[in-house]
Amino acid sequence: MEYYHLSHLVHQNAGKFGDEEAIKVRNNSSGTWDSISWNDFSKKVITVAEALCHMGVKPNTNTGIYSQNRVECLYVDFGAFANRAVVVPMYATASIPQISYIIKETEIKILFVGEQWQYDNAWQVLKKNRYLKQIVIFDKNVKKAEDDKTSIYFDNFCSPKNRSSQDIAAVQRRMREADDEDLAHIIYTSGTTRGAKGVMLTHANYREVMKTHDIRLNYLPQRFLSLSFLPMAHVFEKAWSIYCIHRGGCLAIGEDPKEILSYLKEVRPQAMCSVPRFWEKVYAGVQDKIDSSGTFFKRICLDAIETGKKYIMEYRNENKKAPRLLKMKFAFYDKTIFRILKKALGIERGLIFPVAGAILSDTVNVFLQSVNIPLVYGYGLTETTATVSCYDKPGFRIGTVGKAMPGTEVRIGENNEILVKSKSVMKGYYKKAEATARAFTEDGFFRTGDAGYLTDNQEIVMTERLKDLYKTSNGKYIAPQQLEARLMDDRFIESAIVIGDQRKYVTALIIPAFDEIKNYADRHQIAFDSVEDLYNNPKIQELFAQRVNAMQNEFANYEQIKRFTLLTEPFSIHTGELTNTLKMKRAFIAEKYKELIDKMYE
Repeated sequence: MEYYHLSHLVHQNAGKFGDEEAIKVRNNSSGTWDSISWNDFSKKVITVAEALCHMGVKPNTNTGIYSQNRVECLYVDFGAFANRAVVVPMYATASIPQISYIIKETEIKILFVGEQWQYDNAWQVLKKNRYLKQIVIFDKNVKKAEDDKTSIYFDNFCSPKNRSSQDIAAVQRRMREADDEDLAHIIYTSGTTRGAKGVMLTHANYREVMKTHDIRLNYLPQRFLSLSFLPMAHVFEKAWSIYCIHRGGCLAIGEDPKEILSYLKEVRPQAMCSVPRFWEKVYAGVQDKIDSSGTFFKRICLDAIETGKKYIMEYRNENKKAPRLLKMKFAFYDKTIFRILKKALGIERGLIFPVAGAILSDTVNVFLQSVNIPLVYGYGLTETTATVSCYDKPGFRIGTVGKAMPGTEVRIGENNEILVKSKSVMKGYYKKAEATARAFTEDGFFRTGDAGYLTDNQEIVMTERLKDLYKTSNGKYIAPQQLEARLMDDRFIESAIVIGDQRKYVTALIIPAFDEIKNYADRHQIAFDSVEDLYNNPKIQELFAQRVNAMQNEFANYEQIKRFTLLTEPFSIHTGELTNTLKMKRAFIAEKYKELIDKMYE
């Protein structure tokens, strides 16, 4: 397979696949999905490239995208690459201080925005930021500010008047001069504005991603349909989308992550990358359905899961020949119980579902593998252009994040830190030479900040995020993510954060799954006037006490949660507890809920 520079990739594929489908875009008015061919994709990218050139974008110019997932994000990405320019993606949920910081540091002059909320924020920044000069609006329904005389809509940006013969010639010349060491993206790590760092990813990094994934995922067909619903500002979705385009596949672009369950049923994709929380909710939903079923159906479901677990984990994954009766029994359940489950979700055509970005509990993982959902668990960072390791097929081990990708070296350093060397590792942090120097060892290995170890089979086992590691006042170390992942296996728990740093024992703030608790209250005739009233009910408190205790049996006594508090409001990006990648801001939460936390230690 050929590995094209990203400035040429779309156009080379247009030459191969022509009028075949490249992109699906949801028509929200009709609920259907419109098709965009490879030829049309290529033409639009060239149009955008020439318009960018006309607006003064030159090689190494930084151009920003501040939008939810839209096909226009791809047009701008590849249009910028044709100019040897750099794209700086920003999360659609990013605040004014966050985008202002990024725009100032990267000196962005042109910013593409999605909907009204992003436009309104960008307009406020433009009025105060000396670098930002031009806003281009994707959504034609956005209403511009009365004093806005400069912003233009994307359709107008692409009009013929914004392109000339000089622009056409300049773009063609730049494409010929494109180099693997050119920057493709500057992707900012999540965190506060002070902690955010711009990760510089080159075209060479992405070329390596295409090569290594082709080797590891050699069982996939050349072309497949993938649903894109993680933010395209997230390196996981960004790298996976580029890989799908490299394969000549089709990307179905979902704009609203909250509509993922509808998108799955409408698109019925063969692939989709996601974070563990999506599959944790799937697991909780299935468990609840089984628990509420009649005795006969419940017995059948449990036998199907146990059969799948034995067949897949003990035989297929070990490359062993299964007993004939077990194989027949599994085939029956796979065509009945498992197919019904997958069809209800819209994933019955699934070939691969990569999952990464946080810890996936072994309980959820084993269940999903047992019902024959092709989950591929992996590990990576923005700085490594996503994947460091992932499951091979077959032969993976539960409890690991798989083997390092081909050509990637992994070793364990001081404090059990995972160190990585690969052609996919970033060029460095933008305008942060000291931070870049600290991020690498003397012999060129990237310091991930994650702790773990290598098995005898060279698979990576993650243990904790070093900066999140707690040390109790008794000198014991606690890995909160392990406990949190275990808690969130429970269908009654929506989210949880473990507390314990410099404290004498471990506690937790728990956000219950309200619908599940309400149903439980109805079944047990527990009356309540408010959410707070419900959560403070002794029967609900006892329910959580029992479930929390049952779920932490495998942890040492000093690791176990001794007290907990149920919160009535969920963590969110807008209220400050979550980053744009949905990771918890532990310091912020500790400060916001200090009074409640202190009460658990009285």
